[in-house]
Amino acid sequence: QVQLVESGGGLVQAGGSLRLSCAASGLTFSRYAMGWFRQAPGKEREFVAAISWSGGYTYYADSVKGRFTISRDNAKNTVYMQMNSLKPEDTAVYFCGARDRVYRLDLKWVPDYWGQGTQVTVSS
Repeated sequence: QVQLVESGGGLVQAGGSLRLSCAASGLTFSRYAMGWFRQAPGKEREFVAAISWSGGYTYYADSVKGRFTISRDNAKNTVYMQMNSLKPEDTAVYFCGARDRVYRLDLKWVPDYWGQGTQVTVSS
């Protein structure tokens, strides 16, 4: 059974940093593009960052570009997101997702598999 498990969320002050992790099992991890998405209360789930199966390509939402960095370690079946210079508007539940046959990271895509999410809260 495919499982994606996020960790690393928490409460931080504005300007602080967090590193999220997503551990995958039950799939051939290296064949899947991975992404991070977030959902704030009362809002739709939105795309944050994506990385190709090889790790050679990344793409970010404009709102986080220059502050967040996505990476992956295929040997550990894990994708990461380093979040720096956090803002209150970054407060949300963050989800990781996996999908194969992602041809363009900068085009809309929906994961085949989702994790349960991890809460990130940024205080003023």
